Amino acid sequence: MERFSSRALVLSCVDYGEADRIVALLTDGRGRLSAFARGARKSRRRFAGALEPFTLLKVQLVETRAELCRLEGAEVLEGFGGLREDIGRVARASYASELVRELVREREPQEELFDLLLGFLLGLASAGFGPQEMMRFELSALAAGGLMPRLDACARCGEEGPRDALFDPEHGGLLCPRCAAGLGVRVSAEASRLLAALQRPVAGAAEAAPPGHVRAEARALLSRFVSHHLGRRLKSLEFMRQVGIEA
Repeated sequence: MERFSSRALVLSCVDYGEADRIVALLTDGRGRLSAFARGARKSRRRFAGALEPFTLLKVQLVETRAELCRLEGAEVLEGFGGLREDIGRVARASYASELVRELVREREPQEELFDLLLGFLLGLASAGFGPQEMMRFELSALAAGGLMPRLDACARCGEEGPRDALFDPEHGGLLCPRCAAGLGVRVSAEASRLLAALQRPVAGAAEAAPPGHVRAEARALLSRFVSHHLGRRLKSLEFMRQVGIEA
């Protein structure tokens, strides 16, 4: 059995039995790992409340022959206290964590997604990122996971900025009318420009906030793309809708 230590972000926790906990971790060197924390709900010395979602830890793990690693210890490196101040920040952190958990395969190193999620949580804690920053994170995460939608040109023929474009997740994003052949849903030029802009690296001053209806259309298209490729609608996005938080 191999013992190792790593930085890790807590993606989710599930109570098991009377005292134990199963934790989904995103590590910076070994990807997503599921770990069994024996006595986690009773042991103040070993875990001391460290196993909470959206926490950055230094963990000590043991590889076993079973599917789960064994979590031997955890030290909190960053608790992201600022993001726990209101339900909007918690909801966005939940969505980001759930999306990354679905994009990363078990035990597949994905340092880019680790850095993206860590940066998003830090920004969320300090600045209270809003809907545009969350969509920017989603698009970056999708790209890192190999699911980059084409938003600046037709995904089939490459025509740049097609007029009367349609959006079809199955065919990779925007389609010009000629390639769409009735597929997809209509997308306004404003919404496609917003999503294309959010795919580009941030440079200089912050972008002006688009009108609410443009943001809502862009969100609907992006959610459609994510749901199609993951095979389900993420629970945290539905929670945001229920409590009235703009995703």
